[in-house]
Amino acid sequence: MQGTVDGFSYGLVTPVVAYLMACLGGALGLRCTTRSMLVDGRWRIGWLVLGSAAIGSGIWTMHFVAMMGFKVLQTPIQYDPLTTFASLAVAVVMVGIGIFMVASKGATGAALFTGGTITGLGIASMHYLGMAGMRLNGTLGYNTFTVAASVVIAVVAAIAALWAAGQVRGFLWSVGASLVMGIAVSGMHYTGMAALRVHLHSAAAPATDGGSSSAALLAPLMIGPLVFLLLAGVVVMFDPFMIMGRFHGNPVERRPGIPAQATAHICRRQESHTGPEHHERSSRTPQNR
Repeated sequence: MQGTVDGFSYGLVTPVVAYLMACLGGALGLRCTTRSMLVDGRWRIGWLVLGSAAIGSGIWTMHFVAMMGFKVLQTPIQYDPLTTFASLAVAVVMVGIGIFMVASKGATGAALFTGGTITGLGIASMHYLGMAGMRLNGTLGYNTFTVAASVVIAVVAAIAALWAAGQVRGFLWSVGASLVMGIAVSGMHYTGMAALRVHLHSAAAPATDGGSSSAALLAPLMIGPLVFLLLAGVVVMFDPFMIMGRFHGNPVERRPGIPAQATAHICRRQESHTGPEHHERSSRTPQNR
């Protein structure tokens, strides 16, 4: 027996909130990735780890906010906590691999394509693993073509977002990229949900209000990721570079992920703060052959 699926039981509330969660995670992650390209050592690794966790948590939260509005009319739905949190780990790890690859090799060419593909596959893997954590009186089936389309959307979105992060063009650039990323991630999710078919094991009475709703089941699971996104937002907001584009310390040497014009802009800005004494000393220093 085919189950009757309703993916919008709360109307537009869950899609809109889910989109905002994807945008939030994307914005925080892209800003952290941008910051990592202008620092070295442990600070760089720290920013990349924070960015990976922010994007992964944003995608995961987006998915399960959207799933709050999902129900099958003929059967109640439960969620396996282990599989549900495993999908979060998959998202963070695979997004992290893609981000580290682009940050080390540069947001161009093969590194961008490979890193974006890994990140996109991580987004898709999180979605379908999260769906595998559903427990109901039936089995889930998918339309192969629609699933393939959802994976392509995720990969293209990830490549575009990582390319935007490598441009180092300021806060508004990252916000714009995160809005596009939110659309793509939400589009991937609902494309994947359109591929879903629920085959019930046996005829069952429609689920009543006596059981737990998806929102009541999922809300406690999302407390941790939501708190993390809030703390990550505080870290990003109180970093001067994120707000004012200010660079502390000596600029790192030309790095594949940083456009030449961005590096030159940083160098010119620092030279303007050194004063005439620095230029006078530089003019007296003999040049090395």
